[in-house]
Amino acid sequence: MNWESKTLGEISLSIQTGPFGSQLHQSDYSDDGTPVVMPKDLMNGTISEESIARVSKEHVERLEKHKIQEGDILYSRRGDVGRCAFTSEREKGWLCGTGCLKVRIDKEKAEPKFVFYQLQKAETIGWVVNHAVGSTMLNLNTSILSAVPVDVPEIEIQRKIVSILAAYDELIENNRKQIKLLEEAAQRLYKEWFVDLRFPGYEDVDVVDGVPEGWTYKRVEEFGEVITGKTPSTSKTEYYGGSIPFVTIPDMHGNVFPLVTEKTLTKVGADTQKNKYLPANTVIVSCIATVGLVNIAIEPCQTNQQINSVILHDDNNLYFFYESMKRIKTLLDGVGSNGATMTNVNKTKFSNIKVLYPTEDLVMKYNEFCKPIFAQILASSKAMLTSKQARDRLLPKLMSGEIEV
Repeated sequence: MNWESKTLGEISLSIQTGPFGSQLHQSDYSDDGTPVVMPKDLMNGTISEESIARVSKEHVERLEKHKIQEGDILYSRRGDVGRCAFTSEREKGWLCGTGCLKVRIDKEKAEPKFVFYQLQKAETIGWVVNHAVGSTMLNLNTSILSAVPVDVPEIEIQRKIVSILAAYDELIENNRKQIKLLEEAAQRLYKEWFVDLRFPGYEDVDVVDGVPEGWTYKRVEEFGEVITGKTPSTSKTEYYGGSIPFVTIPDMHGNVFPLVTEKTLTKVGADTQKNKYLPANTVIVSCIATVGLVNIAIEPCQTNQQINSVILHDDNNLYFFYESMKRIKTLLDGVGSNGATMTNVNKTKFSNIKVLYPTEDLVMKYNEFCKPIFAQILASSKAMLTSKQARDRLLPKLMSGEIEV
């Protein structure tokens, strides 16, 4: 099998920087409109809509050259510069946002998805990181990306390799869609019962000032013990690399359960802060910078200081409390300090957030409804992880020609 060494620039139609801050201001964003993809939205090789920004039609027309086409590759221009995503038909017409770089492959020279897979190789990510500029924060530019080395075989071989890896991607995507549908089912019932107040027997319950009779407001701290995470000394190498998950905000994105964490602690490291251990079924909420992400712990773990967690007094409140936390992002933004640059919801403010709490029998009914839903979410999450791990083991072997097709 003959492979040629090319640069990304040689097989691309264009490599373009997203609009600068002077072209797209904070005041231009709106709740509705066309999505604008930022570095934070590039997750696991795809684009997440979880907290995506949007702009109105007038801005899209003004920024026409930054529109995304299916098959474009988006890179984070600063920070985690190894992060990139492949765009699908869904993202066609969206905008490449500030902080991103858009790569458009020449389809006569290479298969876009094959190039994307090449860019996922550990050595390619390492090359990008090593050639990025900046001492405090890494930065990429079009010149650096243009020089990224890419090994390409003939186009038919590229397509065969893509078809093999795409089969794993399809399994991953199917599980992701299943998880989304299950989450939506739990969210719909929560909204119907506890927001729209169409709960079983609502016709016979008086509502005063928007609160049904028998319902009360409870502070977060009344649901359980609030724990603010902490990072063990990073200078102690013996504290890291063990079997205890150490949850940080990147681990929470797009997940209900943090099955895999970028960092882990040894027992020695975790025991330096024994009061930070979180048992299974703890509800984990991001409260600094990216606020309002919510996970449920499935095993004993710890988190860093950007996260407040609640060890519930009663697990019968688990799914009700989880869904309540999922709905308070706007409130968290409002109670945070230093909002101009970074939202920071400290332990006191988080603990005092009030949640409208219905009668216990309604909470029990809701949790019973949710139990099989979240069990299936966990099963699908594990299946998705297995597919990802299998794909990631196969990818470098296919991308290097070690396995012929």
